[in-house]
Amino acid sequence: MKRLWAKYLESRDEDHEEMCRTSALVVAAVAEAEASSQTRRGGSRPGSAPNEERFRESRGKNMVEDYFVERHVFSEEEFRTRYRMSHNVFNRISSDLCRYDRYFVQKSDAAKKVELLPQQKLTCSLRMLAYNAGSYQCGEYCRMTKSTAIEALKRFTRGIVNLYSAEYLRAPTLADLRRPLAKAERRGFPRMIGSIDCMH
Repeated sequence: MKRLWAKYLESRDEDHEEMCRTSALVVAAVAEAEASSQTRRGGSRPGSAPNEERFRESRGKNMVEDYFVERHVFSEEEFRTRYRMSHNVFNRISSDLCRYDRYFVQKSDAAKKVELLPQQKLTCSLRMLAYNAGSYQCGEYCRMTKSTAIEALKRFTRGIVNLYSAEYLRAPTLADLRRPLAKAERRGFPRMIGSIDCMH
């Protein structure tokens, strides 16, 4: 029982650290996203080129099968490598953002076509933040236009800051400092707070 409890606490600590890292990435991206110019959407106009068929519904279904169903194609380790967080953290962020901003909830558009899944919008935003990918690169994978990818990133960063800044973007408390110290000591690095070169 003690081993299970210790494992649970360690998993919770790792999730907490992942949320802190994600929040730090978001803070940096917020400034950049806010500074970029507002995109103007003009809608359909006579004589303009027709919309491209992006097959967003089938790509969304494939993405769900890759990562987000019970018998998914890619393992938890591959998910963690590609998304830089665990499924638990991703699902928590996804559900919190869907409650915070209706933009992330899947709806039907005016032509009764199903819009993008929350997973597609979050994946696009996270890849732009984590890998410094361009909106067109993420749009290609997630099947969205450049303007939609930028809009998703702006709403994602705004939502993360508003939802998590009080808990994760604050000065560390004594308990917050004790946690990484204890973890580092268990791994053979006593009195060191998260420094790779052991200088701090």
